[in-house]
Amino acid sequence: MIKKVLIANRGEIAVRIVRACAEMGIRSVAIYTEPDRYALHVKRADEAYSLGEDPLKGYLDPNRIVNLALETGCDAIHPGYGFLSENAKFARLCEEQGVTFIGPKASVISGMGDKTQARDSMRAAGVPITPGSDGNLADVDEALELAEQIGYPIMIKATSGGGGRGIRRCDTPQELQQQYPRVISEATKAFGSAEVFMEKCIVNPRHIEVQILADSQGNVIHLYERDCSIQRRNQKLIEIAPSPQLTPEQRQYIGGLAVKAAQAVDYENAGTVEFLLSGNEVYFMEMNTRVQVEHTITEQITGVDIVREQLRIASGLPLSYRQQDISYRGFALQFRINAEDPKNDFLPSFGRISHYYAPGGPGVRVDTAIYTGYEIPPYYDSMCLKLVVWALTWDEVVARGKRALDDMRLHGIKTTANYYQQILSHPDFERAVFDTSFVPSHPELMEYSEKRHPSEMALAIAAAIAAHTGW
Repeated sequence: MIKKVLIANRGEIAVRIVRACAEMGIRSVAIYTEPDRYALHVKRADEAYSLGEDPLKGYLDPNRIVNLALETGCDAIHPGYGFLSENAKFARLCEEQGVTFIGPKASVISGMGDKTQARDSMRAAGVPITPGSDGNLADVDEALELAEQIGYPIMIKATSGGGGRGIRRCDTPQELQQQYPRVISEATKAFGSAEVFMEKCIVNPRHIEVQILADSQGNVIHLYERDCSIQRRNQKLIEIAPSPQLTPEQRQYIGGLAVKAAQAVDYENAGTVEFLLSGNEVYFMEMNTRVQVEHTITEQITGVDIVREQLRIASGLPLSYRQQDISYRGFALQFRINAEDPKNDFLPSFGRISHYYAPGGPGVRVDTAIYTGYEIPPYYDSMCLKLVVWALTWDEVVARGKRALDDMRLHGIKTTANYYQQILSHPDFERAVFDTSFVPSHPELMEYSEKRHPSEMALAIAAAIAAHTGW
């Protein structure tokens, strides 16, 4: 069994891993750069080590992280998500230095990170993929010729892309000519590769992903699906488990496809297979070779601790569950509470948190690394907490989401919380009728006024009276 884990990450996912280690009697080691000196993951881990002044360089230095793991007696590294979590060179370096990488093998990360190679693997395994190029595009002329064959709209995508970046939709040949060099440029800057490929654009699909677990003995199971259709500019906002829009037959079929996909590439550890669903047509989109931000809602409906299973699998142990042991109960929603101003085109709103009060009550979970007085640094992702709610029925979970969002107090910065209130109150969402076009097709959701709690309003009035009277 693993004895000591270096967590090659920061923020709420690092805190989540620290907690899992503590429950399993595993020592945890945190790393941090200077802006994170007072971060919660640093305070909670058994040990913590500085990586220097630069806010990003240390988190992205594979050699330094692996050397630190060896120096501190760690036998494993958990990469979390983001940063180096899907970096095949990092996983390979761990393998070479005898440090267990808590994730799939480097060859799998590399194969699934190359989107054209991933499509080829799925095609060979009998998993349906969207029509598109057989490999990378040579130039814009080839792109124009292929687009005419498969029909517009099409998507130009970075081969090494991820996280919603390096993707452009083109509805006409003119748009394709304009967007092609832009995707090349964005892909080169973001991923260090100018390779791009083409896919048929599935208009207004549902975005469905399946959580899988696989051990070193060849056992693979799925933990049902999540619906990630509520998104803005390919960035997920609200995630749902299970999807309220699937039939039992669709659920069984998609879960089986995810298991087949994992078996096809000899997958090991936790991962997610993402699909687009249009009517009854299902298309493979990509495989994420790491723990997902939204793993929380799968845990809520199945009772499976996914991070615990990651640690067990990496220790060489078999899965704790068989497929027939897995069932789900109720519905769960996850809200990514981002430090952004929805009324100002979602611009980041970093700064000091003057007051934070976490929501609670039945069926409410918060994964975060913030606290009152914490200064949100401007160098990282804008997500400051994940609010998760669970209930037995769809109507109940929507109502609980509204209540929990209203309970939360997060002052000093702008957040997306009130924006999510508007989504939950929309009749289509309340009826569980939505797809990936939901946010862009409802611009009126932006036109809300800041809600104030009665107690806050009373304090504001009292302060105004005091200032006016000199009291």
